[in-house]
Amino acid sequence: MIDLRSDTVTRPSKEMLEAMVSARVGDDVFHDDPTVIMLEEKAAALLGKEAALFCPSGTMTNQIAVNVHTRPGDEVICHKHSHVYYYEGGAMMRNSGVSVCLLEGEHGQINAEDVKAHINPEADIHRPVTSLVEVENTMNKGGGSVYKFDTLEEIAGVCRENKLKYHLDGARLFNALAETGETAEKYGKLFDSVSICLSKGLGAPIGSLIIGDKTFIRRARRVRKAFGGAMRQVGYLAAAGIYALDHNIIRLKEDHDKARHIGKVLESLPYVENVMPCETNILIFRLGGKYSEKDFLARLKEQDIHAMPLGKQVVRFVTHLDFTDSMLIKVEEALKSL
Repeated sequence: MIDLRSDTVTRPSKEMLEAMVSARVGDDVFHDDPTVIMLEEKAAALLGKEAALFCPSGTMTNQIAVNVHTRPGDEVICHKHSHVYYYEGGAMMRNSGVSVCLLEGEHGQINAEDVKAHINPEADIHRPVTSLVEVENTMNKGGGSVYKFDTLEEIAGVCRENKLKYHLDGARLFNALAETGETAEKYGKLFDSVSICLSKGLGAPIGSLIIGDKTFIRRARRVRKAFGGAMRQVGYLAAAGIYALDHNIIRLKEDHDKARHIGKVLESLPYVENVMPCETNILIFRLGGKYSEKDFLARLKEQDIHAMPLGKQVVRFVTHLDFTDSMLIKVEEALKSL
């Protein structure tokens, strides 16, 4: 089976499983699981932050950030296709009672000018209080697009001028860093909170981290408990996260190269209308009239190749560490045979 549905489909390697089995554990609710503590300290140090908190999912880390940074009735500014709004089950509204100001922007990205234009006047009692700006890097529905750091700095300036909190959904932040050569610490200085995912390109079976200063993480720990995310002997899973951070960051460009190769193949095919620019490991393309997305995916499935529809005539491929060179050849052959 060749699975291009997501980079979340990877299985732990033998070496990662060995690290998990040999982990020292305790009770994380009492904050005495040594492997969890090691992972949290490692992640915080990577971003130059004071502390971190291990959670089951990126949805939880994003929603913890929203809950800590806002009050019920506040408004959050983000792109209309951002994961925190589009793919998290209405959790911002459901769990934190906030409203959302949705911005447009090419490839899922927003800019400082638009953010500034959509901050509600504090004195206007008819409108919600703007309290948080959220960006996603890389941007999933933007085809894995990578923000220019200058753009993020400009948005940070607007946030500081207007006393707004600034959160990064960095589920695939290390994919972005693999392309730009920037450091995670550079991002840590810019944002009030950062979420990173261990179970996407980094290949761990589960887990995300929310990272910030000590005061933020103390409040985040309370919210995690309220959201049902407190865990016990979770060091077995934290060990996988440590292994992922130690061994699987440097190889991310391999996934990007494979995605770009498939993108070039797709651009040459008559049944493909267009291919979104491919910067990292996510490849989004639109089919022409020959196939509907359902027909196209069914034809691929006949050859045991699996992918995701992303809308009418739109399909997404995501490369990952379990997608091998031989699988790449098979996908190329299958696409050309249709």
